[in-house]
Formats: sequence, structure tokens, C-alpha cells
Amino acid sequence: MNILDDLISSLCDDNPVYEVHTCVFWTAVVSRNCGLASTFHEEHSYHRMVRDVGSLRRKSALELSEYAKSDNLLEASIGMAAINSLIDIDEAECVEENAFDVLARKGRGVNIAIIGHFPWVPQLRKVARKLWVIEQRPREGDLPAEAAECILPQADVVGITGTSFINHTIEKLLELSKRSFTVMVGPTSPLSPVLFDYGVDVIGGVKVVEPEKAIRSISEGAIFKQVQGVKLVTVVRETKGK
Repeated sequence: MNILDDLISSLCDDNPVYEVHTCVFWTAVVSRNCGLASTFHEEHSYHRMVRDVGSLRRKSALELSEYAKSDNLLEASIGMAAINSLIDIDEAECVEENAFDVLARKGRGVNIAIIGHFPWVPQLRKVARKLWVIEQRPREGDLPAEAAECILPQADVVGITGTSFINHTIEKLLELSKRSFTVMVGPTSPLSPVLFDYGVDVIGGVKVVEPEKAIRSISEGAIFKQVQGVKLVTVVRETKGK
């Protein structure tokens, strides 16, 4: 089994899908909970069809979760939101420290690699001995995705965007980061202990606490810092072997 198979197999108590919202930046699926994921499109084609459009609410959340395995990035976005909609987040098991604070604390004076360009990257540069940012669509100062093979084994601390589930790079990135302290970051990240079995030490994601506000925000084109009705949450692996 791969990480997606294990993640979906861990989900219990299937639920009907009540709503699916695929918006410009974020996708939401409402089943037992409201789950979010980044909305990804094909790089060169915005016209690849999503299977069973118009009938997605007739599926169960587990059935829709299978879309996460698709090589159609829009389908995979929907599938990840469906997975997140079935994960019950117990805030009593979360820590108060957010994912950025963990990266800053663990990365002080050592080498940090970040997969994905986050707004707080400049702050991390101030505390790291060396910081690399690896992006599929690099900005100035970033490294291309191919650099992961060389860079990640050199990093003491690695932050991996949850969107690596959508583009199916997650397993390769975790393999390259197996000697590092690894933090999964971003709203797409599934807050599931299954990730700990694959070497993740900390998961920083979101809990949708007011679905109506969140869906209204993403439907109006909100980038993440504008999304209302969500709460940043962080879960930590109990026993760290790194």
C-alpha cells in the first residue's frame, strides 16, 4: 500500500457528500466535516474533465476520496478535500504551536528545506544556517522541483506542502527527507496519524470551524489569509525517532 491507500483505509464511518465547491484557489467538500484542499489545475490545459460532474453529491465521501489518486489534478484536489472532510480533529490532541513556529524553532542554526513557497519563508531565512525553497514554479531565489534529489538529504529540517498529495510527489519527498525532522504544512495536509507512519514528525493544517463562512470566502476568491471560519491546528508525533 502507498500513503494514499493507507490514508483512505484509515477513514471510518463513511458519510454522504452534501456539498462540493471547487473554487479558484481552494476546494471544499462537506460531508461529516468540511474539508479543504488547494485547487490544482493542469499546467497546460484547463479543460480536462472531472468525472461525474453534476453527480458528485450522489457519492459517499469515501468514494469521492478515491479521486485523490487521480492524475487529473482537479480530481485529486477534490479527493483530498473529501479525505479531509472525514478526519475528525480533536483539538485536545493538538499543540498550540503552529507549523511555522515549529520550523523556526527546530531550524534555528541548521539547514532548512521548504517544499513550496510560503509567505513566512523570509522569516525562516533569518534563523536558518541555510534555507532552500524548492518549487515546481520557482520564483526568484527558489530552486526547481528537480533540486529536491540533491537538497533534501542535506537538510536537517524539511517543510513539505500538503499539496504534494495532489501532485503525487509526497512519497518521493518523504523518502528523500527520511533523515530530517519533517513538517507537513498547509490546509491540504491531512491531520491523520497515518502520516507519522511515513516519517512525518509534525502536521500543520486547518480545521474548518464555521463551514458557511469558509465556503463563502473561497467562493469569492479568497487566498488563504482571507479565508474565514478556519483555525490553524498542529498535531505532533508522540515518539520521535529522529
